Amino acid sequence: MNTRTISDAAARAASRPKTNIRTRMLAVVALAVVINYLDRAILGIASPSIRTEFSISPAEMGFVFSAFSWSYLAFQIPGGVVLDRLGNRLVYTLALIGWSLFTILQGFTSGLTSFFVARLGLGVFEAPCFPANSNIVGKWFPRSERGRAIGVYTAAEYVGLGFLSPILFLLLGNFGWRSLFLVTGVIGIIIGALMWSIYRDPYDSKSANDAELQYIQAGGGLTTKDASGTKFSMENVRELFRHRQMWGLCIGQFSVYSTFVFFLTWFPTYLATQRHMAFISVGIYASVPYIAGFFGILFAGFLSDFLLKRTSLNVARKLPVITGLLLASTIISVNFVSDNNLVLAILSVAFFGQAMSSSGWAVLSEISPKGLLGLVGGFFSFAANLSGIVVPIAIGYIVQVTGTYVGALAFIGIVAAIGAVSWIFVIGDIHVLDVKVKGSATEA
Repeated sequence: MNTRTISDAAARAASRPKTNIRTRMLAVVALAVVINYLDRAILGIASPSIRTEFSISPAEMGFVFSAFSWSYLAFQIPGGVVLDRLGNRLVYTLALIGWSLFTILQGFTSGLTSFFVARLGLGVFEAPCFPANSNIVGKWFPRSERGRAIGVYTAAEYVGLGFLSPILFLLLGNFGWRSLFLVTGVIGIIIGALMWSIYRDPYDSKSANDAELQYIQAGGGLTTKDASGTKFSMENVRELFRHRQMWGLCIGQFSVYSTFVFFLTWFPTYLATQRHMAFISVGIYASVPYIAGFFGILFAGFLSDFLLKRTSLNVARKLPVITGLLLASTIISVNFVSDNNLVLAILSVAFFGQAMSSSGWAVLSEISPKGLLGLVGGFFSFAANLSGIVVPIAIGYIVQVTGTYVGALAFIGIVAAIGAVSWIFVIGDIHVLDVKVKGSATEA
């Protein structure tokens, strides 16, 4: 083939409309997130039955709720490092299958100890999920689309409990609490097989054409392997935390996730015990705030990308998070109302806000030095899931000591307000951190 023929072929390829494979990759990620959060959240629905069968006190139940976050927290940094070394496809597939097996195992436990151990295993294998999600969006999506992309997969967190809660409560009522873990575990294994079959990074994809890859690269996406293969280095960690942005993001993310942890763990029990709602009513009422959260994160993602075209990067990425945290802090006002419909409305506003604040994941690809996105994502997720340990235990003790949720809700609202302060005053300008990456494949 002569030079002119090659040139003509390249010109024809460049003139073709770009493919949209990035949307397909986002779809499989969103599906993985649905089952990821369903697997960890069904304990909130099953907890009254489990407490009765295993004779667990509120304080002990707080430790059971937090068990997942102990191992999830411990494996955030290793999970991020493994992602930077082994890549998204292999790590995500193994993680999906692993956490699904531990979900199934929970359905076969016979007491508090075995259930606690199974929750620890669940946390180990779910740890790489959100650093991987951030990594995938950073590779597949140009900056102008990242807010919406993160909004889509984060909205998937709320799908299971938002739209499936009545079904889950029916499963619980007809087949017992063990059925929840068995059904969701099997579905997770199937999704793991889909992940291996469908997902590819941009530079490994045979479906994305040159026009799409060039579009992604022009917008700051990663279509080559230049920044992959970074080895873990404590010097990289020290360099990252010399920047106040890392501290601010970690404080903020702890606060963002604290409200979510309440809804993920104690919320159904709160409705049943503090608000004295009937069993089936809990299923119906509990779904409403999750549906509000589903739309909250989608709204935040579109708002962020809309603002990016018309304002600055700082305003576009920070305003939705700050607004969301301030809305989440309104959860305190539930303590001053008695009407259940008004309670539900306030909780829905708070969870809408919490979901908006989850759009903070979009900042990671804006500040991460090349080759350290997995590590930065690991620390960001580490901070979030530190609240997964603290919040359930704190609420359990508050409820056991006071016999009410008043102090617990006040605690959640105050933490949310602290998060807003961190995003406003500590994070400062959003920019790529000036870090000389050690151990990267491109280091001289």
